[in-house]
Amino acid sequence: MAVKDYYKVNGESLERLRQFCPRCGDGVYLADHKDRLTCGKCGYTEFKK
Repeated sequence: MAVKDYYKVNGESLERLRQFCPRCGDGVYLADHKDRLTCGKCGYTEFKK
């Protein structure tokens, strides 16, 4: 997935479409899988309900 797919531009503002990893901080996004969100850097996982 290209970096351009992580953002949406609305006029002068920028909207982030993915969630950041709570452990790694800003700049590290969580991968969006069918049943979970996962960080590829530290292995943090959140399961979807």
